[in-house]
Amino acid sequence: MPWFAQEGDAIPRAEVEQLCQRVLDEARDRLDCRFRRVLLLPPDITRAHCGAGWIAETFRKLLPDTCDIHMIPTLGQHVPHTEADNRWMFGDFPQERIHAHDWRNGVTRLGTIPAERVEESTEGKANWEIPIDLNTMAVTGDWDLIINIGHVVPHEVLGFANHNKNYFIGLGGNETICASHLAAAVYGIENNLGNPATPLRTCYNWAEEQFLGHLPHVYMMVTMKRDDQNRLVHSGVYVGDDPDTYLMAAEASRKQNFTLFDRPVKKIVAVMQADEFRATWVANKAVYRTRMAMADGGELLIIAPGVERFGEQKEVDALIRKYGYCETPQVLDLYKKKSDLQELAHGAAHLMHGSSEGRFTIRYAPGGLSRKEIEGVHYEYTDLRDALARYNPNTMKEGWNTMPDEEEVFFISTPSAGLWALKERLLK
Repeated sequence: MPWFAQEGDAIPRAEVEQLCQRVLDEARDRLDCRFRRVLLLPPDITRAHCGAGWIAETFRKLLPDTCDIHMIPTLGQHVPHTEADNRWMFGDFPQERIHAHDWRNGVTRLGTIPAERVEESTEGKANWEIPIDLNTMAVTGDWDLIINIGHVVPHEVLGFANHNKNYFIGLGGNETICASHLAAAVYGIENNLGNPATPLRTCYNWAEEQFLGHLPHVYMMVTMKRDDQNRLVHSGVYVGDDPDTYLMAAEASRKQNFTLFDRPVKKIVAVMQADEFRATWVANKAVYRTRMAMADGGELLIIAPGVERFGEQKEVDALIRKYGYCETPQVLDLYKKKSDLQELAHGAAHLMHGSSEGRFTIRYAPGGLSRKEIEGVHYEYTDLRDALARYNPNTMKEGWNTMPDEEEVFFISTPSAGLWALKERLLK
């Protein structure tokens, strides 16, 4: 059962901050918490728009001055924050108390999800074990309380983001992330998106019961939706330490964050914000969240002024440049033969996720990549200035737009905050 939940059309920041105090009050009573050492686990900068940064800062201010407070942004294998990133997202939170997750060398193995369980969950599509390697500081520290903060929103790997994804991906090690992403990819991105109980989520729920029972933790999950002025506002706060709390938030997101179409969309223009999305690894959320809406032969234009690379690490960037975004059968065939893909299996999964499977054109307007680089990974290119001149985000309206030459486009200002799909594809 959830500890508590608050829902509304637009929950103001002041009310969310009051709910942070209630989280601490409930933790004191339920966990007999003395607030000597507290760990905060917010998402990284690619989810900053959900307010997790100022929520984490609110907890720091509410906790006693005597409390030893630390924070680990749940980066997964994303690029660690710079000091400037931390200040932008977390305000005055002391830099020396913000610790970068090291997905290669800073993890401890807690156990393994057996291959038989993975195979059963994925209906036979994946038949390998998933090692559970998690951030050493998080799972071995002497914490009185761990507060896991984040945004429940449709997600291509887990169905919906947040909850124990923050542990197993956000604080996961190389082998955990690789085995997990590949299992989700072979099961199928369309089968994952918008599904509250994906095979990987089922596996993670089992692993949480088996390996994380010693942690004194609570999840504080938020949902968001657009108000009448097209602003993203908080619509729910869900607090608890069990799967039911996550399911309540996921159901709210299903109702609020899905845009369903009766017919396929020929042209979508999506904007990925420069201060959050600097690699196609994360900017490709525009692909994931719209692919079930796209018409065969249509075009997805991604305006991404901050994108300057493909992968989040040099080796993954090199992998994407080497193979490009290929259709799933081709990637799986390459995976069987190429050791570099096998060593970075999450990169192989990403290549599948980022492909249109030959159905539609993906065209990028990046701020820091050339035409040659974009076309080298099997995307199409357009100049950023030309894209901004024609599809000005300041004048385009959310949803359908008719351009002066009668071109009809569907405009999405924040693809990471929702899911767009044909009714028949999502509800089949």
